[in-house]
Amino acid sequence: MARVARLLAALFAFFLSLSLLGESLELLGEGFSRRLLSTTENPFLGLFIGILATSILQSSSTVTSMTVAMVAGGGLDVAHAIPIIVGSNMGTSVTNAIVAAGHIDRPAEFKRAFAAAVVDDFFEILSILALFPLQLATNFLGIGAGFLSQHLARLGGLAWASPLGAIVDPVVQLLADAAFRSGPALLAVSLILLALALHYLVVDLRALFIGRVEAFIDKRLFRTAGRAMLLGFVCTVVVQSSSVTTSLVVPLAGIAMLKLPQIFPYVLGANTGTTMTALLAALVTGEEAALTVAFAHLLYNIVGMILIWPIRRVPMFLAERLAEESARSKLVPFVYVGVVFFGLPITLICLAR
Repeated sequence: MARVARLLAALFAFFLSLSLLGESLELLGEGFSRRLLSTTENPFLGLFIGILATSILQSSSTVTSMTVAMVAGGGLDVAHAIPIIVGSNMGTSVTNAIVAAGHIDRPAEFKRAFAAAVVDDFFEILSILALFPLQLATNFLGIGAGFLSQHLARLGGLAWASPLGAIVDPVVQLLADAAFRSGPALLAVSLILLALALHYLVVDLRALFIGRVEAFIDKRLFRTAGRAMLLGFVCTVVVQSSSVTTSLVVPLAGIAMLKLPQIFPYVLGANTGTTMTALLAALVTGEEAALTVAFAHLLYNIVGMILIWPIRRVPMFLAERLAEESARSKLVPFVYVGVVFFGLPITLICLAR
């Protein structure tokens, strides 16, 4: 019983640390991100702005909702908003890599955890390579989303309160006020809390979930790809954060409770689930242009999933190879995250501008 209580406390600390991480980075970079979103002179610039802004804010839901709000307010048009939405899908997975780093002192665990963390990255890269040129040539996302938005713009919005947010957000705000809303201070607290939470999560999960509970997760929740995909979708709709739902399975991969073929469809479901936040935000505005952007996000994820699923072994193979190199050299994952999510977007944005 005491171990169960400690596991629940560790789970709460894990969710709290992720929320604190997002809050600290928002305090450090929200103004910068808003300025980024308003300066999209060409589609490629918009793509990398979406990646960078989401990496800074640690939430694709926040970036897509901000983008939808800017479109509704006339500060951004649909054509420039869609590349930002595409980029935001890529940027959100940086949280997974941070969580996987909690296993870095245990090479075998880290290899499994990091593969689970980056498999979404390779899915997104393949989706961008396949769909972004098609979007530039045909505007298929804009056309399809425009058709849907014409019929749904007047439905009105739905208020959806995340139960996880209702529990965690007051504590986050209390800690933020206690730290005088200092971004660096909250960042330090969040990283320490994340490290402690991961330590106890791994210890207690391994002790409690070996046996019957492990069999339940393996044979029931993740028994089929469709079931795992639905679970990822529902969990993300409920908590309104794909970063939380996808990063939660990283420790489970680390302790070998879940395998990469089970995690991959779960991640795809979470990617689709995160589009619901922007869709609800767009319905609230009642603006057809904003709704078009939100539907473009949904269509992009669905089409990418349909396209990449038959070759799903490719992103999983690439994720495993990167994880192998990262397990051999601890420098590799830090270089990967620094270059892909920050260095490359910043460099290309500066060159494009």
